Amino acid sequence: MLHELLHEAPGPSPLDPPHHPPLVLVAASGGADSMALASALAFEAPRAGLRAGAVTVDHGLQDGSAARAAEVADRLTALGLTPVDIAAVTVGRSGGTEAAARTARYRALDTAADRHHAAAVLLGHTRDDQAETVLLGLARGSGVRSLSGMAAVSGGTAGHTGRYRRPFLGIDRQTTRKACLVQSLPVWDDPHNTDPSYTRSRVRHEALPILEKALGRGVVEALARTAALARDDADALDLWAADAEGTATAEDGTLAIAALAPLPPAVRRRVLRRAAVAAGAPAGSLFARHIEETDRLITDWHGQRPLNLPGRVEVARQGGRLVLRQADRADGADR
Repeated sequence: MLHELLHEAPGPSPLDPPHHPPLVLVAASGGADSMALASALAFEAPRAGLRAGAVTVDHGLQDGSAARAAEVADRLTALGLTPVDIAAVTVGRSGGTEAAARTARYRALDTAADRHHAAAVLLGHTRDDQAETVLLGLARGSGVRSLSGMAAVSGGTAGHTGRYRRPFLGIDRQTTRKACLVQSLPVWDDPHNTDPSYTRSRVRHEALPILEKALGRGVVEALARTAALARDDADALDLWAADAEGTATAEDGTLAIAALAPLPPAVRRRVLRRAAVAAGAPAGSLFARHIEETDRLITDWHGQRPLNLPGRVEVARQGGRLVLRQADRADGADR
């Protein structure tokens, strides 16, 4: 999988010096997953005509984190990776520590990739991480897209879609640890990964073992398969929704009720979510209940007042159309 993803990596950036091979970075925390991936990248990149570098992020959440990041950087350099960046970040509080740390981490990775004109950034997520992500999505009740877990190729800043590659999604965590052991690669086990105050840690050390005890081994593989199937379904529904949105949207950005009403709920609600985000609602703050209430303006209309969505977006039904816009620009609705 790593070999395939490397050969699919984009060509050199126009900002790179002439005849300079494309650069691929690996995000490495020092744990077994990322160190095994860093070692694999160091081996495969020259054979694929690529340069290999790395980024390690210091979240500053533990005593001695700066020294630990420097130690990880030394290990990455010893593998032959260059450049090797240490990115110190400040983790905020929005959405909880886990979400804030993830946001800060990806921002740092994007910054490093932009600075070095990297063709791709490799992440060490494994099949076990995928299973945990599916369970977390199931617990949130957030729909098939959430159940689809992490994509093998995703993300990136504007103009860099597909920047992130996850070549280890088909490999279990035990395999990466064995790979480090065989190569005598020292690894660091983040104590946050066993801290029960973190939701993912509880899923990893409590929920999944209970499921395996009750249902037998193979739960992780089954959840990862579920993610792949759900992703195919979600991608198909998203394409359908994009087509439906084009048909229903007028030049002024309003949506035709007559075009939305006959759509299957899964498609119509995707159209509504896309419209809400386009109007200024933060995607991370839009929950199922927001979209369900908006949907009732179409399917259960009885003169409701306009709805207030996150991001000061107001949605109202006006003359057979659905209007989504910033609240300070709203000017009334059907009564």
